[in-house]
Parts: sequence; structure tokens; C-alpha cells
Amino acid sequence: MAQKKKVTATVVSQKEIAEQIYDLWLETDLAKDAKPGQFVAVYPQDASTLLPRPISICEADKEKGRLRLVYRIAGKGTKEFSSYQSGDKVSVLGVLGNGFPLEKAEGKKVFLMGGGIGIPPMLQLAKELNAQKQIVVGYRNQDLFLREDLSRNGEVYVATEDGSVGSKGNVMDAIFENDLQADVIMACGPMPMLRAIKKYAEENGIEAYISLEERMACGVGACLGCVCKTKEVDHHSHVNNARICTDGPVFEAKEVDI
Repeated sequence: MAQKKKVTATVVSQKEIAEQIYDLWLETDLAKDAKPGQFVAVYPQDASTLLPRPISICEADKEKGRLRLVYRIAGKGTKEFSSYQSGDKVSVLGVLGNGFPLEKAEGKKVFLMGGGIGIPPMLQLAKELNAQKQIVVGYRNQDLFLREDLSRNGEVYVATEDGSVGSKGNVMDAIFENDLQADVIMACGPMPMLRAIKKYAEENGIEAYISLEERMACGVGACLGCVCKTKEVDHHSHVNNARICTDGPVFEAKEVDI
């Protein structure tokens, strides 16, 4: 695994692609080491916002040395990020986390499932995964950010909470309504969605790998601020916990208690 490092990245471009959701391209040599499902920690310039903000990697252009981050404004730090313009310098720590195990799904029928701001990491995963991909994504409304990008890398099924596009409801509703089947699931999204996927996978004997989007502080495993319960005892804390930022964020669903 490549050693994580703190670097100064340069903003290539940024635009708002849905309400409060921004599409940021950074020029950084971290791109060459990035794997689907990993994340970076972006440092605000405002000294009062002490901790970096973890943002999942949406795309990694290894040839040009660029990372694409698609994020939602959630507070002071991400609000600052949304003001960045081409040429601005940004401090970034990366690459972090373990990413999705691509080898587990090679040549199989796979659901790539994203909900809300858990959709962006599905794009690089869809690009790199050599499998029969069914991309199932859930949105609040008809603001379907990244849908076109995803559709270039697999068949896309959409669910919206308000029923304005695709299946009304969530990603599970889209699976049932379209009678979809898979051997493996790889997913990222809000906790209720991941719980539903874990239950569905267990009931149907499907391998599932889920990215736990939790609030993180240090991003490097030192503070124990982002633990989840697991079947195995963590060698660091000696209890049945795992640190999402370093042991994850991707876990096999059956190994975590969510």
C-alpha cells in the first residue's frame, strides 16, 4: 500500500452540479496511487476549522495526475471548499482507507449501489471493475448528479425519494421493481441504506462490501473517533471495534455490526 502523505494540490476546476453539491478537480500526484473506494482528507485554510474533512474519491485520472472530488456542503469546512477556484492551492492528506476489493467481483454479476453523497465513489469503481455491472443509485429528487458519467460505465437504475425519476423509494425498491440479480454487492451511502443491503445480502447469500460513511476526525486511526462494532477484535484497541478511517472505510457487510 502506498504511504499516505500530505501534499499541496492545485485546483483545476470546480462547479456546482446539484443543489449544495460540488464537483472539484485537483491536480496532485496522489492520483497515481488512488483506488476505488479510498478517500482523501482536505484541510480548510481557515485556522479555526482545525481538522481536515474526509472526502471520497470520485475519479482518479492517473495519466494527468488529477483527482475528482464530488462533495456536499455539510458545514464550515466544505462551505469554504466550495469557494475554491482554478489555481487555488489546497493541502490534502492521502490516499486514505482500503478501497473496494475488485478481485472479489471480477467476472461476476455485480450491484454497484450508491445513495446520495455515497454515489461519487461508485464512478471510479465502475470504471475499473471488470464485471457485469448494474449500477443502482438513489437520489432525493430529479437532480441526478453523475448519472451520465455512470451510464458510460454500466447500466444505471435510478430510485428517487419523491418518485420523480425511476423507482419511487430507495435503491432496494429499484432492485425489486426491476427484478435485478447479483452475485456481489459493493455499496456506499447512508446507514439505513447499508443496513438494508446487509440484510438483503445475508438473506440471499450474496457477498456484500459496504463503505461506511462516518464522521471522521484525524483520518489516520489515532483518535478512535470513527469506530464501528465488528466480529473480530481490533489489535489497536483490543475490543470488538474497527477504525473506519484505517481498517475501512470498506468492510465485508457480515463482519460489521451496523
